[in-house]
Amino acid sequence: MTLASATVRSGRHGPPGNRTDARPDRGAGTWFLVLPALIPILVLSVGPLLYGIALAFTDAQSGRTRSTQWTGTLNFQDLLHDGLFWESFRIGLVWAVGVTVPQFVLALGLALLLNENLRMRWLARALAIIPWAMPEVVVGIMWRLVYNPDAGILNETIRDLGLGDGRDWLTGLATALPAVILVGVWSGMPQTTVALLAGLQNTPHELHEAAALDGAGAWRRFRTVTWPAIRPVALSITALNFIWNFNSFALVYVLTNGGPGGRTRLPMLFAYEEAFRYGQFGYAAAMGCVMVAVISVILAVYLAGRLRGGDDR
Repeated sequence: MTLASATVRSGRHGPPGNRTDARPDRGAGTWFLVLPALIPILVLSVGPLLYGIALAFTDAQSGRTRSTQWTGTLNFQDLLHDGLFWESFRIGLVWAVGVTVPQFVLALGLALLLNENLRMRWLARALAIIPWAMPEVVVGIMWRLVYNPDAGILNETIRDLGLGDGRDWLTGLATALPAVILVGVWSGMPQTTVALLAGLQNTPHELHEAAALDGAGAWRRFRTVTWPAIRPVALSITALNFIWNFNSFALVYVLTNGGPGGRTRLPMLFAYEEAFRYGQFGYAAAMGCVMVAVISVILAVYLAGRLRGGDDR
């Protein structure tokens, strides 16, 4: 046997670790496939975010002839002493918690009901997601008609039942925020219901049957079987709902425009007014940075809790 043939044979039949990998490099092809989805994210999300952060350190204002100067942390220093902004921040937290908690409780009850073997269950599921399919502007206009003090269905019902003459729900200082929270719960409940219903349907039915044979009642079956199965879904959808509600804009803008007297002025509404009503783009960008920082902290706490609790197991 010649030396060349021995070398070829040893290379062909040698250990796998000594073989030369002839597969082509797929890195360029992978990036080529990812780019169509990556470019819109960079252009429409990452780019504006970075631009907004840079804008927060300037005195940018409306007007084509105005020059923009670098001011460092001056906008953030002003925010620390801006009582109106922190009041809107407090209202935003009240709104986010006031919408997210009832939203989850009612959606959980509805999901448990829709998971039962009911007659015409398919129709009930279809009707349950109708509010989710409606744009927030349409929802706001519809509920403004419901809350109308003169011809709204709510006040008409109160009058027909002899409970009084009704009231102007959206302009009352004591009723504006609760009325808006009710609309937020109604409009956002379907997506929570769908997520929880998906978690319920992934729960093995045999576990419920085994618990029932052991004598477990409905509450015990929920606590020991149902809740552990849907807990990861519940935590995820609750965190996402809180973030979404805290950043809410269109629904409250259509319903009250932040009134009366700023009782429903959420942080996003406050930033919008500073930017597009008063032309303080730099100051509004600083508000946006603060809100992004708060949301990031909430996400970090949530993820840390998930990792400690072992929800992914």
